[in-house]
Amino acid sequence: MPSLTDLNATVLSSPSELIARLASAAGHDCVDAAEALNAGCQCVSLDRQALVAALARDPRDGALQAMIAESRPHLFAESMAFVSAAHVRQMADLIAATHRVVALPGWQDAVLAHAPDSARHATRAAGVFLGYDFHLSDAGPQLIEINTNAGGGLLAAILGRAQRACCDEVAEAMAAMQGHASGDLERVFFEMFQAEWRAERGDAPLTTVAIVDEAPQGQYLLPEFLLFQRLFERHGVAAWICDPSELVHTADGLMLHGQRVDLVYNRLTDFSFDAPASRALREAWLAGSAVITPHPRAHALYADKRNLVLLSNPDALRGLGADEASIALIQAGVPRTEAVSRDRADDFWARRRGLFFKPASGFGSRGAYRGDKLTRRVFDEIIAGDYIAQAFVPPSERRVEVAGAPVDLKMDLRNYVYRGEVQLVTARLYQGQTTNFRTPGGGFAPVLALPDGGAEPAAPCCQGH
Repeated sequence: MPSLTDLNATVLSSPSELIARLASAAGHDCVDAAEALNAGCQCVSLDRQALVAALARDPRDGALQAMIAESRPHLFAESMAFVSAAHVRQMADLIAATHRVVALPGWQDAVLAHAPDSARHATRAAGVFLGYDFHLSDAGPQLIEINTNAGGGLLAAILGRAQRACCDEVAEAMAAMQGHASGDLERVFFEMFQAEWRAERGDAPLTTVAIVDEAPQGQYLLPEFLLFQRLFERHGVAAWICDPSELVHTADGLMLHGQRVDLVYNRLTDFSFDAPASRALREAWLAGSAVITPHPRAHALYADKRNLVLLSNPDALRGLGADEASIALIQAGVPRTEAVSRDRADDFWARRRGLFFKPASGFGSRGAYRGDKLTRRVFDEIIAGDYIAQAFVPPSERRVEVAGAPVDLKMDLRNYVYRGEVQLVTARLYQGQTTNFRTPGGGFAPVLALPDGGAEPAAPCCQGH
């Protein structure tokens, strides 16, 4: 019987051959098959014409397509990524367990104690687009971090509709997964914003939305802002894209160029609204004069990286009142994380090769370092700063064809989550220390979950595909 190593040793001419060989090897489950396909299937699955069609829903979209082609050529990967349905379920189970823990009064008291004042303001809005980022390891999916304003969800949903099957077997798998889809993701996303609005405003009509980020015209994900603007407009909601400094808070509410803003879709990395440019947002947030999502409280409860120290400590979770089932799920899927301190500098330096260092308040991989790449100078800066150290979990790989040659790219998995439910799983393919969109052949990649013959395949991988 061939081993998985044997199956992966040779780049196969077609995934059909790979699937056939896997099928002949007794004992291989869907985890093995996903790993083998990621190594052996180099076929291009992105249908560029279908992508253009998916984007072309508005007379203004010609400029949008040109923007992506000219200045963001590595936004969309050329190939899909393969993941086992078992791993998809494990991620969803861990996410649900995390949400149960975050709902505990003890957790909220603990994390809000060191949070900024703005995070202590209560709201019934949960926060849209939580992003749970995972690496796949021999021990299963490992949660690397949680983000509260995770970008790319709408881009990934559109990308999923622009895929072509590269062989009959993959076509069958895509069709099977499509049968489990639970609706169009664009509708799901809009209804999520409606749910945020109704949680705070009840049956009052949602009429205006501001999509807010710093200097939005210069943001790499500006195409997604434009697509969200189109999405809101198709549902009868006026939508604008703006810098936070353009907003004004008055007795009449949050205003943008004389127009009242009902809801803010917040894409800022000023998570606590402390920057001078965020003054109007901060005032509106504290006064409750606009519904803001995601918001400072969500960031403090979920995304502050210091929370990973608490989340990876089972004894601490017990002390907060977490149930044993949730603790077991979290312990299996959250790498040990420690707060970096000056008095333990020698210990961290000695163990650095097995650690990944991240700033507690960081985002977008800025200021993050693999321990085995550290110089003493950078390490001294880490010790002097506010950092966490996480047990290093290397990303898995996806082999793709770039310029006619096979290239191994790193892969992480992002789960887009609302109120504890996974809406979509997508992959990001890249080269380098951290996730980026500068890699030929890389970018957002749709995820195809391979059924394992057990529980039903998880729908979130392909909703809207």
